[in-house]
Amino acid sequence: MKRNEQRIKRRIRRKKGIRSRIFGKPDCPRLTVFRSSRHMYAQVIDDLSGRTLAAASTMDKDTRGTPGGTIEAASQVGKRIAERASAAGIKRVVFDRNGFNFHGRVKGLADGAREGGLKF
Repeated sequence: MKRNEQRIKRRIRRKKGIRSRIFGKPDCPRLTVFRSSRHMYAQVIDDLSGRTLAAASTMDKDTRGTPGGTIEAASQVGKRIAERASAAGIKRVVFDRNGFNFHGRVKGLADGAREGGLKF
């Protein structure tokens, strides 16, 4: 098995453990993060209905020209997801780091969302 495949399998195993404890309800949905090598993606999800309530990423039109693999870009995504969530009437969320370690870009996105007004 190649090294990258092993890394992905370990992350998925951690993700399953996290998801067994975290569940997004309508009053407190789940803020999930995906980090690729170039971009950051965030979604606010209601797990009961299976719907995405708000989404933001470094692929959005207003941030297309800036590099998406930096902590600053992740912080901007966090602020943007917070403003879109508050527009949908969401104040509190549970944070799902999706198996990624809570440092670097994931932490930057979380800090940006907190600055934007989300509570978790």
